[in-house]
Amino acid sequence: MTTPSSPRGAERTDGASVVRIGALVPLTRPGWAEAGQHLLAGMELAVGEVNDAGGIAGRPLELVVRDTAADPQKAADAVDELARLGVAALAGEYHSVVARTAATRADALGLPFLCSSAVLDALTEQPTEWVARLSPPQSRGWQVYADFFLAAGHSRIAVAAQPSVYWATGTRILRDHLTPRGGSIVELDANALTPTALCDELADSGASALLLLVGHPDPAVPIVRAVRGDERLAKIMIGAPAGQPEFTEWATSLGDDAAAIPFLRYLPEHLTALGARVDETLRERLAQAPSFVAFEGYDTVAVLADVLHSQGVDRARTAASWPRVDVEGTRGRIRFSRVPGISVWQWARTPIQVVDRDPAEPACFRVLHVG
Repeated sequence: MTTPSSPRGAERTDGASVVRIGALVPLTRPGWAEAGQHLLAGMELAVGEVNDAGGIAGRPLELVVRDTAADPQKAADAVDELARLGVAALAGEYHSVVARTAATRADALGLPFLCSSAVLDALTEQPTEWVARLSPPQSRGWQVYADFFLAAGHSRIAVAAQPSVYWATGTRILRDHLTPRGGSIVELDANALTPTALCDELADSGASALLLLVGHPDPAVPIVRAVRGDERLAKIMIGAPAGQPEFTEWATSLGDDAAAIPFLRYLPEHLTALGARVDETLRERLAQAPSFVAFEGYDTVAVLADVLHSQGVDRARTAASWPRVDVEGTRGRIRFSRVPGISVWQWARTPIQVVDRDPAEPACFRVLHVG
């Protein structure tokens, strides 16, 4: 286990006139730029509120933003740069494979990292004291998702997947959870099959549901269009566990075909009083309803600001404080603990919903299942 200590680049930043947090966000392709924009909007709102309240012990809080573009190497380089710049901690990242690289590098450098949105269970190969996470581990969220499909009568499920540690891990979680309950998984190679050929395979598979474990917009959008347009597949339920339908780009790309595709999002039935206020402000800033990712961004900075207020800006003290965090966030009380099988400090009570866009009103969401 890697334990916080002052060496390994954990320099103090007390002498600086500002307190800096390094923000890792995907803002350009092939990253999910809209998710990155929501994540950053939440972080920026929280930083502004911290500064309006006097900053960190009278010193302004500042985000130093780096675009990861869903590229693990860019993320690793950004972590190195931000460590040299003297940031007190790292925050953010949406893509799981990128966050895993960032977490591993942060652990090696002795730089506290609060991961906002990435869900891979194994963010680091070995248990670490330097990394904490707000989003639920993939194993928990995707099991909730599998339970929803089983309850809806779907026991034979096809997955259209691209090569990726994230997608492969998701497929394994689904199979391991479904098989003991009488379910089964049919794997379709989304890279090798055209959308038309994928429809042919799906029609012959005996599956009643298709899960999209693929990138957006390509090949997700062409696959949805092909399945929706194939009369043989009229009764097939399409799902997208990674949350692509949450964002307006999905609805814009697919129109009426965007609806009735269940996905995972990490919101409670009711936001906290803080969450309701943040929701109103983010709607104005984004000119649309904020996604759950925006609330993750806000909560990330809220937690780090609380830690920096109480512990100062020493990196080792920040990392050592994860088990003592007790912060009211937009989606509930945030506390970190050790969860079996998870290598980082984890918010164990992250709310989980299965949601889709309402076919009668695609701009609105329906909560289908709560985990």
